[in-house]
Amino acid sequence: MTDQHEPMLGRSGTDADFLARLFERSDQILVKKLSNNDRDWARYPNKHQAGVYVPHEQRDSGFFPVLRKKARDEPGAREIRQAYFTTIWPQTDSKEKRSRLVHYTSKGQETHVTGLPKEVFATLSPASLLIMGRLSSGKEHIYECLTIDSDSEEALLVGELFNLSADFLVDVFEPSERKAEERDRILDFAEQVISAWQKGVLAAFAQDNAAMPSTAELAAKARQAFLNKYGLSRTNPFELDRPGDALREISRIIELDLFRDYQRKERAVELVRLVLGDTRRTITAADVIRKLIDELPAIDALMLSASQQRKSRAGYSYEHHIEAMLLDGDIPFEKQVVIDARKRPDFILPSLSFIDSGTRKAKTGLILSAKTTLRERWKQVEREKGKRRLFLTTVDENIASSSIEDMASFGVHLVIPESLRLSKETEYKNHENVVSFKEFCTTVVRPNLGVWAAEV
Repeated sequence: MTDQHEPMLGRSGTDADFLARLFERSDQILVKKLSNNDRDWARYPNKHQAGVYVPHEQRDSGFFPVLRKKARDEPGAREIRQAYFTTIWPQTDSKEKRSRLVHYTSKGQETHVTGLPKEVFATLSPASLLIMGRLSSGKEHIYECLTIDSDSEEALLVGELFNLSADFLVDVFEPSERKAEERDRILDFAEQVISAWQKGVLAAFAQDNAAMPSTAELAAKARQAFLNKYGLSRTNPFELDRPGDALREISRIIELDLFRDYQRKERAVELVRLVLGDTRRTITAADVIRKLIDELPAIDALMLSASQQRKSRAGYSYEHHIEAMLLDGDIPFEKQVVIDARKRPDFILPSLSFIDSGTRKAKTGLILSAKTTLRERWKQVEREKGKRRLFLTTVDENIASSSIEDMASFGVHLVIPESLRLSKETEYKNHENVVSFKEFCTTVVRPNLGVWAAEV
């Protein structure tokens, strides 16, 4: 069940091409962030769970075939409800599987999809994604499926296609609705762009309505939106119940939504200016077509730069939010101070002179590094520490247990949002070098504030 349609988006990578085609061809798509159990059955022998867990809301949504009662020989046995269907796995050699949706009523609502290819689940990072696109095929639906590693460019593409937030877990989407929502957003703004172009004030309009704020300005807007939402006056980590989750919501949900809106407007205006120019003039359809063709390389570059712009800003944004939280908590620090061999750790608490003073109290000081995503970059941070204590804060979900153990061997402590500490989708649990942001503030920072304040 393969197809030769061109991919919807001009992204490199086979998985991106599969995903783009699936978005075009499916009437419904299920996206699920995989829990550890959803991956472990394929990684380890004798795991209790087989296949991928499906919440009852998605099970009963109409996306899957209707479950039927399984005939059983045992009198009085609890009912098992099941449905078989064809799944296509373009990432595998075998391609096609006969999969099963099964609900064991003896286990409450517990339902799983089984009959899946182990090879596409066995090596996935934590918090990776399962994508199932429903396609019509005669009397029944078939389901074309992909797994998307969370530590991949394709994971970013999924987030853009479905407008996923950091706290997303599972949902069924209709691509036609997603396209309509995006089109409506663009068309609403397009009317304003057209009006500005017709009045000959497009450049001024772009500056006032579509100019991307600086990283610091956008971060400030996101924090203010968070404060307004919860009726707060500041992001003092000692006053917040879950300061790490607050950082995650501000940086990965609120600010990301703001960024996407600004970026959508910015790209729309830039495209109009490329094709029509800033000044109103008489222009025919033929002129527009010629201009589109002439400017195709510039238009292509404009579209492809969107994801790079988001990634390049994310790290700086997280630093801004950490800095604001330290200031609101009256926690003394120095930022981006040059230490050995021109290394610049994000924050030193309370100061470089204190931490390098050689006194007994100096051991209470620490380096705090902020990374939105880690991958292998934690090794760069490790080189900054020397004999100093190093804490690395992140909102990244996809860090494998083996990497966390590697960090522990180098004396690197991880500081993460409270919701990720025991999350079923992450591997942070049971590691002594991992603390929540709340634990970091209350057990590491607060006991030393008096010493720091007296010495700084």
